[in-house]
Amino acid sequence: MSRVIMGIESSCDETGVGLVRLHDDGAVELLADEVASSVEQHARFGGVVPEVASRAHLEAMVPTAERAFATAGLKLSDVDAIAVTAGPGLAGALLVGVSAAKAYASALDVPLYGVNHLAGHIAVDTLQHGPLPSPVLALLVSGGHTQLLRVDDIASKITEIGSTVDDAAGEAYDKVARVLDLPYPGGPPIDKAARLGNGSAIAFPRGMTGPRDAKFDFSFSGLKTAVARWVENVERDGGEVPVNDVAASFQEAVADVLTAKAVKAAQEQGIGTMVISGGVAANSRLSELAAERCAAAGIELRVPRPRLCTDNGAMIAALGAHVVAAGRPTAPWEFSATPGLSVEIVSL
Repeated sequence: MSRVIMGIESSCDETGVGLVRLHDDGAVELLADEVASSVEQHARFGGVVPEVASRAHLEAMVPTAERAFATAGLKLSDVDAIAVTAGPGLAGALLVGVSAAKAYASALDVPLYGVNHLAGHIAVDTLQHGPLPSPVLALLVSGGHTQLLRVDDIASKITEIGSTVDDAAGEAYDKVARVLDLPYPGGPPIDKAARLGNGSAIAFPRGMTGPRDAKFDFSFSGLKTAVARWVENVERDGGEVPVNDVAASFQEAVADVLTAKAVKAAQEQGIGTMVISGGVAANSRLSELAAERCAAAGIELRVPRPRLCTDNGAMIAALGAHVVAAGRPTAPWEFSATPGLSVEIVSL
């Protein structure tokens, strides 16, 4: 008998509610994916304001859930289990989602699972490309996280093999966009400008690629600073900043490091499939260069469609479905938000 899993996501500035159907054969079918974003409320600050995000989640949670059930043609009583992001993320924002999930689970008398936001970004790929092989290498790139992960079992065993030591890739995009007077969030406008520029115009540094650097860790703080200094020098000399070339050269540096390290990690781990996920996975140059390098290395590349890459409830519902299928225990009723939850803890 198939089961309906409800997923709730509220780790940052998107309120997401997703519904999936877990079939008897383990297949997971997407039924609804509704998101309410508060990004416009944060744009004037150049970044997410936690208190604003928490308030927005409070206001959006019930309407977003109602839209999800209307889209799926289901009623609340059709839900068999609920999964909610327990962490990592902003404490106040997470608490809104966890509180809502507990209320729904209590009212419906269904099992509740507190799951990992980062693992959700990997699990969402199964909604588009089917079951994950074991093992798989995941390159997770978002506004707050840049990690290389070995996934042996999406429901229970994820091992971090590399991470950023400073800025995440998405964070660097936002900061460089500010330098170039481009809108927040910085990913889409930089990607758009880069398509009109020359990625080889400026030789920006590739962080953490020296012989003494950690093999699979990342650093984008130095790149961000190099872009800012380059722009300052041009402006000081009275020149006009070539925004498109700067954007393209910056983006090339990011994509170059991410894909080179990911391919090398997959080869050293003996892994034949790579998944790129997280908001930055929607970047055109990253996916293009990854496809080139994976093809050359004989690695299968899986990238979810852009809508599934960004924060959403579908990814939490998908992860919840895999956790349910694996027979993992439900969360203790007293569990709370865990802002610093390790990616290696898939469910509480």
